[in-house]
Amino acid sequence: MDKVLKMLFYMHAGSGNHGCEAIAVSTMKLLGDKLASENINAEPVFITNREAEDKAYTLGELQNKGELKLIEERHIAENKLIHILYYGYRLLTKDKESFYRYRYKDVFKQSGDLKGELAISIGGDNYCYPEMLKDLILSHNVFMKKGMKTVLMGCSVEPDSVKDLKDDINAYDMIIARESITYEGLIAGGVNKDKIRLCPDPAFALPIEETELPKVFSDRKVIGVNVSPMVQGREKGSGITMKNCENLIKHILETTDFGVCLIPHVVWKNNDDRRPLGELYNKFTTGEFEKYKDRIALVEDRSATKLKYIIGKCHVFVGARTHATIAAYSQCVPTLVIGYSVKSRGIAKDLFGSDENYVIPVQSLQNLDDLVKGYEWIEQRADSMSKELRDVMPSYIERAGHNLDFIELVK
Repeated sequence: MDKVLKMLFYMHAGSGNHGCEAIAVSTMKLLGDKLASENINAEPVFITNREAEDKAYTLGELQNKGELKLIEERHIAENKLIHILYYGYRLLTKDKESFYRYRYKDVFKQSGDLKGELAISIGGDNYCYPEMLKDLILSHNVFMKKGMKTVLMGCSVEPDSVKDLKDDINAYDMIIARESITYEGLIAGGVNKDKIRLCPDPAFALPIEETELPKVFSDRKVIGVNVSPMVQGREKGSGITMKNCENLIKHILETTDFGVCLIPHVVWKNNDDRRPLGELYNKFTTGEFEKYKDRIALVEDRSATKLKYIIGKCHVFVGARTHATIAAYSQCVPTLVIGYSVKSRGIAKDLFGSDENYVIPVQSLQNLDDLVKGYEWIEQRADSMSKELRDVMPSYIERAGHNLDFIELVK
């Protein structure tokens, strides 16, 4: 291919969500391998909602090496006059996409003619969130009207919602589902089967970067724990997620000689894992539990590649954030998922043949020892589960490379 292929990756929310970072960094690793093997010259651009975050982590390093370009979206709410003018224009013309053309104005200004080039929605599970649908659909429309080939990459979609979304999803030139429940749900819901591929999340191929481990790892086995405000927000009983986490940690500390490492995976101001994890850390390092303070650690914020290194050193991992659990799975760490959507169930089903016992939906938490029972089931099978993951993971990670098959659209 003589021409320079332009590809715009959009719906990237920022690297303070290390799941978003993991998808982006893994995609760049896989893309580099693909471009080199097929001798393709390309210009990858990541359209980001938070450029400063990206520059603070691995995407910033990749930009400094010239491997990609970061362009921040315009934020219309931050310019009061522009917001008022566009709002008035939209009221008069009913042009709902005007806000989104403004949002991507800098991208289009710097990218030139985009007809026939690639626009890849990299948000993964965004179609699972009703509050994201307008952004997804109208952004997609804007890129289509530029004459671009559009791709929905690494997606999870609740099967029951497909019938209401199928017109927009069918408009993509390629849809890459990251687990089989979504894949089957898309087909059953009326999405064109010929456009759909089934391929593991690209983050299974995320590189590992060695980093300093907390001291708790030095002389004992360690159980990694991650909990998030997002999963707390989907619980049925107020406070039951944290009560279950408290009882799990208490159970580990009182009945074993294991350590506990609390690992945040999103550090956004309004959605910061360090808040619930900090509460747990404080509880088990003071008062009646102070005697356990040398057996519990709270990890400071680090890049996705470094967090993956720490997660890989755990004996068992219990996690709520999908990409924290992917970091564990991909390193063959026995893992219990505190899930809330199709993505966790689908990934577990594809790895183990069933999600039962491997995923505890947060909505199903009713008793204060539900998480303890779930952990015990995993712990009792830790060796066989690790072996099962070792058997399937090489081919699973290799299949993640097929996320880049969208290049076929422009060959």
